Amino acid sequence: MCSYRTNYFILILLILGVACILRPLAILATALSALAIAFFNDSFAASFSEKVTRTVRKFSPRLAAKMRPPHMPVIRGRPSAKKSVYICGQPRLLFVLLFSAASFLLWYSSGSLLYVSWAYVISIFVTVLHASFRTPNLKARLNTFREEFRAVWRNYSEL
Repeated sequence: MCSYRTNYFILILLILGVACILRPLAILATALSALAIAFFNDSFAASFSEKVTRTVRKFSPRLAAKMRPPHMPVIRGRPSAKKSVYICGQPRLLFVLLFSAASFLLWYSSGSLLYVSWAYVISIFVTVLHASFRTPNLKARLNTFREEFRAVWRNYSEL
């Protein structure tokens, strides 16, 4: 049995899914935006780079060798504490900017940003509307009554 939170989450996903189906470029723009944000996570960026390099190595070992990150800088005989993250041999910022620019162009050119924003607003409005007008179930009523009863008893016991 699902809770209301799960039902609300499913409702929001369905409304956003319908919006994305009606505007297919919104799916691609969302994926590119999510990747651009995910590249800020060091472990995600490193594992993404490793998986891409491994896949490229199967087809072109020379290209995969060029995709290795540069050596760590050495300061006074020790590796630098500031470790830069590289994706496919390039600085992470390059990939973040590239994916952000591509997602911005898709959002802007397809007009999907406004469409998906309206889907968010509608889904949140429906969720808030339902949450305000629904009557609580018996278990919630009993819990409320029990808490009120305990609060009253605490006041009597303090006297």
